[in-house]
Parts: sequence; C-alpha cells; structure tokens
Amino acid sequence: MGWQAVSLQLARLWRQKRGGDVKGKGWIVHSRVWFPADSGREISHNMPVSLKDGCSAQWTWNKTDKSHEVRLHGKRHQTAHFHPNWSNGTAGVRGSLPLNYGRHYWEIRVSQRIFGTSMMFGIGTKKARLHVDAFVNLLGEDGQSWGLSHKGLLWHNGKCRLYTDPFKENEAITIGLLFDWNSGNLTYFKDGQCLGVAFTGLNKVSDNLYPIVCSTAAKTEMTLGIRRRSFYSLQDRCRAAILINLHKDNEIDILPLPNPMREFLRHSS
Repeated sequence: MGWQAVSLQLARLWRQKRGGDVKGKGWIVHSRVWFPADSGREISHNMPVSLKDGCSAQWTWNKTDKSHEVRLHGKRHQTAHFHPNWSNGTAGVRGSLPLNYGRHYWEIRVSQRIFGTSMMFGIGTKKARLHVDAFVNLLGEDGQSWGLSHKGLLWHNGKCRLYTDPFKENEAITIGLLFDWNSGNLTYFKDGQCLGVAFTGLNKVSDNLYPIVCSTAAKTEMTLGIRRRSFYSLQDRCRAAILINLHKDNEIDILPLPNPMREFLRHSS
C-alpha cells in the first residue's frame, strides 16, 4: 500500500475512533489537507500563500547551540531570553534544523523591550558566531550570516544597507521571515506587512543554513510563533496528513504500519 493510500486510510480510522468521519462535521479543508476543527493547527493570515499549502515545521531554538547569555523557556524551548541580568555583549541562538530545501516561513514575536545597539533576525551557517563580548551587529558581521537589525538595516559580510524604517522602541512586534531555498531569496515581514526581498543568492551557499536571532539588549525576549515549510515530496505530504490526526507521540507506535514507516513519521522536520 502506498503512502497516499495509507495516509487517507489512517486518517479515516483515527477520526472514526474519535466519533466522526474524515469528511464529516467537525472537519475543515485547507489546501488539500483535512484538518480537524478542534486540532488547534493555526494558520497565520499574514503567511505567504505559497506556504499555506505546506505543513508545520518542527524546529525550535537549539539548547546546545547558543550563547551562555541566552536562556530558553516555554514549550519546546520556543522563547529565547537574552542577558537575564545585565548585558556586556551580544548573544545569539541558532535553530535546531537546517533550511536548505524548499520554502520556509517562521514568525518571531519580540517583546516590547526593543532597544540597544542591535536586535537581529536572520539566518547563518554553523560557522556564524553566537557570542561576543562587545555590542555589535552579530548577524552579517562576515560572510557566514545574513540579518536584519531593529534599526532597519540589513547586514552581510560586514556591510549594511537601509532596508526599512527603524522599529519603534519599547513596542512589541512580530517579525516574519520567508526563506525560499529554490530561488535563494530571504524576505522579511513586519506585523504582517511584507518588506520585500532582502537577500538573494542564498541557494549558492554550500553550508547548511539555520535560523538565528541575537540581541545586545538586557532582558529581551524573542518567541517562535508559526513555523511552516513546503512539502518536498509526496511521501512528505502523506506523512503530514497522518501526523495531523495524531494527538500524542506514542500513538505512532500503535499504528498498523511497518517499522520503517513509523521511523519516518517520528523524524518529521
């Protein structure tokens, strides 16, 4: 039985177990994927149309790949708290998974403490630094990262250029990032408004690229919101259709599937 047939059959089985039909009352359709109305799967109205026909991305902030001046909190370490006491430098944290395929969109909710030398959002390789004992624009300081600072400047390879108006100090905002590996473009959004393409040619980078944020300001917080990615194969699409109907991780173990398929379900990216 192929993945497409397996996903549809399992979706029916699990919905019937919970007292309903796959296409029955209590279900909604979104971009050819069936979602239970009570599933809590949230789609951002500000998300680019190209990513609404995708699935949730499972990456988060990496608890072992960060500055010692970053504390991670919340469900799956989604909130990064910078310089919890006072700041004497620049601290950053890297995402847990690389983005070198397809299209990715993620949102970062920034607390109202927006001030200081530099608060930055972007992507970079494993070689990009995550801590320095000085107040600097850490993302984009060299050729290993690309970033936008809260002062409206884009940084890469030690050079900056004006991109947008500076963010208002002490006013919470949501920053969205759309990374299209196929075209090599990185685009930013601010509170749902597209700011235009910021960087190009990123698909020519040979190293893996990861989401990165950093801050020089004390007691600032950045929390991951919606994370979506495009499907990269029919098999990947079928996996998402199955996982959307599971409510607990251990439910994978009791699915009537061969062990290799169960392993593939567990390792969703």
